[in-house]
Amino acid sequence: MEAASGLSPRVSSMVTNKEKNEDPVVEVFELEPTHGGSHSDRYIHSMSALEILRETVRILRYNSGGFMSIAAILICPLSAVILSNVLVNKLIVKTLTIRLLLLAKTSGLPLRPFIKHSCQKFAEVAVSAVFSFPFYVTFSLLSKVAVVYTVDCTYSRKHFDLSKFYVIVSKFWKRVVETYLWTSGVIVGCLGLFIVLLVAVSTAFSVMGFPSDLILYPAMVVGLIFSIILANAIIICNIAIVISVLEDVSGPQALLRSSSLIKGQTQVGLLIFLGSAIGLALVEGLFEHRVKSLSYGDGSSRIWEGPLLVLMYSFVVLIDSMMSSVFYFSCKSYRMEAANAEEQSVLEALAVTPKATDMS
Repeated sequence: MEAASGLSPRVSSMVTNKEKNEDPVVEVFELEPTHGGSHSDRYIHSMSALEILRETVRILRYNSGGFMSIAAILICPLSAVILSNVLVNKLIVKTLTIRLLLLAKTSGLPLRPFIKHSCQKFAEVAVSAVFSFPFYVTFSLLSKVAVVYTVDCTYSRKHFDLSKFYVIVSKFWKRVVETYLWTSGVIVGCLGLFIVLLVAVSTAFSVMGFPSDLILYPAMVVGLIFSIILANAIIICNIAIVISVLEDVSGPQALLRSSSLIKGQTQVGLLIFLGSAIGLALVEGLFEHRVKSLSYGDGSSRIWEGPLLVLMYSFVVLIDSMMSSVFYFSCKSYRMEAANAEEQSVLEALAVTPKATDMS
């Protein structure tokens, strides 16, 4: 990106010596000049999930104005729409829930409260995603691009520049949208595959004569395996969006590069995804209980609890996007370190071989 040309950031650990911390910027980032401005010149140590979170907090503190603007302008409107379900048609949700329950019953699954709640929740999420797709492809995608750009600017020790951001976005917006559409297709395909496998496994056990209570256990195993697959798919899709911003690839090429990039760092990505998912689910549950189905008082608390929970949800989304960007640089560094180690081992082998030949 243009904002990072001519500089290569190297994220360093916090300096404990107070004499070296006179400049608050040097406390967080240590920059080195380079001869090229490509992103392949960036060097960031491979980090764990906790280190990525700490690095994200440092970046947020350094460029808090830009990130707070992104959260207020782009993330908050989408968060309000998602939490309130204002665009969701309840009749469609009810119809889809009934059809999912019928599908579960015909496949042999017992209609327990857990199954009913899962079908209703799945229907709500599916309908909400369809009706809110215009917001996702505009507000959500713009916020992701803005976060990646701001993280890149922060590593270059620059602040968010709206004019430069507009020029940069106009150049690669098409490839980002293409990548986003491909990632959406991947996630929808994973969900469709899960439903097919779940119905197939449940039907197979039902045909073999197993009672419905026992059929629930293999269905839970399928759900557990699917959750891991879906989590990996979401991680790959998130990194693919970052790649489409920082590199000149898009669509399936970005997805393939993302899957190759996170090899060896999948556990870190899963921990990041798990933390973000728990945070978002917690805020959604609070909003459902405190705002949607308030069962006490005169409801006056909704006036301040609703906006507060929207802000909390937006902050979690912001941190998740920032961590995905930092995770990209961490994976990039991990691949560079692995390549350097392999190159050194080859050179050492070449250096040892002549000596062995001379001895023989």
